[in-house]
Amino acid sequence: MNEQPWHPGTLLQLAGSYWQTFALHAGVKLKVFTHLAGKALTAEEAAGRMGAAARGLTRLLNALSAMRLLEKEGDRYALSDAARRYLVEGAPEYVGFIILHHHHLSGSWARLDEAVHSGRPLRARAAFNEEGQREAFLMGMFNSAMLQAPAVVNQVDLGQHRTLLDLGGGPGTYAIHFCQKNPQLQAVVFDLPTTRPFAEKTIERFGLSERIRFDSGDYLADEIDSTYDVVWMSHILHAEGPEDCRQIISKAVRTLSPGGMILIHEFILDDSMDGPLFAALFSLNMLLGTPTGRSYSEAQLKEMLADAGIAQIRREAYRGPNDSGIISGVRDNSR
Repeated sequence: MNEQPWHPGTLLQLAGSYWQTFALHAGVKLKVFTHLAGKALTAEEAAGRMGAAARGLTRLLNALSAMRLLEKEGDRYALSDAARRYLVEGAPEYVGFIILHHHHLSGSWARLDEAVHSGRPLRARAAFNEEGQREAFLMGMFNSAMLQAPAVVNQVDLGQHRTLLDLGGGPGTYAIHFCQKNPQLQAVVFDLPTTRPFAEKTIERFGLSERIRFDSGDYLADEIDSTYDVVWMSHILHAEGPEDCRQIISKAVRTLSPGGMILIHEFILDDSMDGPLFAALFSLNMLLGTPTGRSYSEAQLKEMLADAGIAQIRREAYRGPNDSGIISGVRDNSR
């Protein structure tokens, strides 16, 4: 294991690394990469297109060039291959929305010491309903899931199952990919009413409206009707404390047909709770934004599943970006 060689230089580099972060955020917010998608431009030409001050934009373009997100030749700036692939609006692998979501979180992260001292969140979940923030969150989740879902559905065999519940499924990205992979499958996306318009539009865009239905509800407050062969839960447990997680899992298990499968997709901590790095940092993010949310370890999730009557519990081979993983199990018919 290669450990970080900490000394004043590396510590100061880490302390100032947010400068690069905010340069990237500014580039996405100002649509710099999208404006440069057509051809290389001078700073003055780009400023004219964007309605920005050339003085400020020149410095940003130079910084993004130093970060190798842009390429500078003479006085003209062009996109790097990575920027063209990931940072131009409309590109199939665009990640700008999740970058904007991270930007909306940055104010609370600057006050992390306060949350640690008090043990209480600094931002409300309702903040994501503000103009622009909910779109960034929903589209960010959609884009991230679109990048992961093809690998997920190839790792999980649902060939013998006919019905799937995507619990807290947002726009239904995983339900869409599971149905594309498994033509016999019918799915229901269960999420808050505010998500319905985006989900139904997305499902229709993929031509799956006859096979995927959206049901409105709150998975903590409401009972879930019907019975399913599979329940898929992607990145919903980390927003809740252990008792609510147990309630959600028990509710999901009650919807399973005998021998039905449950799949939990999360940023999973090691059982020692001090890694992987992203899952440990994400647990801090949940401190900032929720009263009880956190990252959970593999052992904790497996224990919750076992207590809810799930057998054959195992960690799937899938390992996603930021060390996300999948834990699966089957409803124990004897309970």
